[in-house]
Amino acid sequence: MSTPDALLVEIAATVEAEQTNQMPLTVLVHGAVITGRLVPEGVWRQHVAGLLRDSDLLGPFAGIFMGRTEDPRARADRMPSHLHFHRARILQGQVGIPETGGMYRIAIEDVSAWTAGDFGYVDQ
Repeated sequence: MSTPDALLVEIAATVEAEQTNQMPLTVLVHGAVITGRLVPEGVWRQHVAGLLRDSDLLGPFAGIFMGRTEDPRARADRMPSHLHFHRARILQGQVGIPETGGMYRIAIEDVSAWTAGDFGYVDQ
């Protein structure tokens, strides 16, 4: 998508301004369906840094994710360029990858379609 969807940008800005993780969203990015809950960028960074800190090999990278701390109100003054997903899954066939969900950062301009809500599979 060459021009980011203004409504999607507004949703991302509201997540940032309200510091909420209650917005479920499903997006289509380069043919992949990704579903999960949006979180503010700062929360996403903290989660990723925590995961990296716990790794002997990846621990040195944790600081990169915590390097920029900014007041959420100051961040709300600029329009977000990325969506930050927590417990997100890539829907593939009959499974969500990873099963437990992951941390994804997606450029809003790469989203070609989206819907409010997250999807999962139900065994029948």
